[in-house]
Amino acid sequence: MRALLFTLTCVAWSMLLASIARADDWPQWMGPRRDAIWREAGVAAAIPAAGLPVKWRIDVKGGYAGPAVAGGRVYLMDYDRRAGEVSNAPNDRTLLTGNERILCLDATTGKVLWKHEYDCPYSISYAAGPRCTPTVADGKVYALGAEGHLTCLDAASGRVLWTKDFQKDYSAPVPIWGFCGHPLVEGDLLICLVGGPGSVAVAFDKATGVERWRALTASESGYCPPTIIEASGRRQLVIWDADNLSALDPATGNVLWSRPLKPMYGMSIMAPQVSDTKQGRVLFASGIGRVGALFRLAADAPGAEVAWRGTPKSAVYCANSTPFIAGDVLYGCDCDTGMLTAVDLTDGRRIWETAAATTGDRRGKHGTAFLVREAAGRAGDPPGTTRTWLFSETGDLILARLSPEKYQELGRMHLLDPTNECFGREVVWSHPAFAGRCIFVRNDRELVCVDAAE
Repeated sequence: MRALLFTLTCVAWSMLLASIARADDWPQWMGPRRDAIWREAGVAAAIPAAGLPVKWRIDVKGGYAGPAVAGGRVYLMDYDRRAGEVSNAPNDRTLLTGNERILCLDATTGKVLWKHEYDCPYSISYAAGPRCTPTVADGKVYALGAEGHLTCLDAASGRVLWTKDFQKDYSAPVPIWGFCGHPLVEGDLLICLVGGPGSVAVAFDKATGVERWRALTASESGYCPPTIIEASGRRQLVIWDADNLSALDPATGNVLWSRPLKPMYGMSIMAPQVSDTKQGRVLFASGIGRVGALFRLAADAPGAEVAWRGTPKSAVYCANSTPFIAGDVLYGCDCDTGMLTAVDLTDGRRIWETAAATTGDRRGKHGTAFLVREAAGRAGDPPGTTRTWLFSETGDLILARLSPEKYQELGRMHLLDPTNECFGREVVWSHPAFAGRCIFVRNDRELVCVDAAE
């Protein structure tokens, strides 16, 4: 009997340790499912007053592109500037010379394992560096630079497998704020926001780079990453350009439905968010100019109808960061007020707002925090609470409970100094990665790894 109890105890401990030992990757922008949810167990329940331990810091060059983490490696794009000065005038392009780089680092130590770089003159506004997080899938890395250079590399060695140049191959004009649509892997396709006549969205064979289809024409391509949603019993590819919000068949590029949604300055940026609510399955998208709407998605066949449109004092108008929906509440950063805002999805009414998570005491437009929620609540959390990790533009890592009632911090630590500028205030705008119970964040000088294990 004792032997049996001992065996069962050993099995139970083995299962527990195996569960604890499992570590997830963060192989693309917003995580494994592009939904900004951290699903790992064994993560710290709070940030202590002394902060979480920093495992390593390494020097990097400029860029807004967040890191990707896969297979024990970190992949990052940056810009090694040789000449020219960055001047962030919103309507003016900065002329720089330098190299765009794709770095591969050991996730445990930060040691550089390989590097690929190419000459890349810049003529864009806010020209610190690349915007897109690399996408890692099936042993390959897909990296899109700010001037439209798409590179597919072997993830282990850094060997270039194929390349595309959106300017040369598609006559795509470079958006004033550069190419920003994080590449999306869908089956055997790599789908990109490209631009040019008939090619706002293009699907490539992810192994060879051969074009499989192209679709849509718009006044501008915009900046919104290709997004897969599930609705009416099928997968739909949502492309939000400067004029319209459209759903395509991801296999063929055929348009399933399209609705007008035109933000100012071509700034369609946030990834449209889908959720099941009391109103049924809905999709929300918004942008600068107080342009935003909640769409009710059809259940029987692809389609979308407006449930409500935002007004100057309702909804949340998102720019740099993508919001999320929890229950019947939408949480996101408003580009007009600069505040983290909670919105009732039933009618767009604002419930609360705070600058504590974005600009702090330096109020201003485009206040930014990048939001990543935990997959499940914890013991002691009030009902309706969503545990959320935030990285603020002030360089602070924050853990907070978000609920329809309030914003409640569970700790914060200053992680990186702001190294860029917006409207006269210093900012850091880069989406973190959450993998292996660690948090990886960069500015224009450093990449840091924080140990967030429980």
